[in-house]
Amino acid sequence: MLWSILVGALIGVIAGALTNRGESMGWISNILAGLIGSTLGQWLLGSWGPSLAGMAIVPSIIGAVILVLIVSAIFGVKSK
Repeated sequence: MLWSILVGALIGVIAGALTNRGESMGWISNILAGLIGSTLGQWLLGSWGPSLAGMAIVPSIIGAVILVLIVSAIFGVKSK
């Protein structure tokens, strides 16, 4: 469980950095973006590539980026 949270946080941080919205997200948001984005990415793209804590890294990052962009568009969060 703790390992999944840490990997989810890492995926969320990477997604925030790729979208230039990482500074506006806190740690809880990064963890949620990573975990939910991982589920979304694996649902859309499958479980290919290297994995950590049961999460396929590449599809998880892509899913988290999609999630961050959608949430930012809905709530009007802009990059700095």
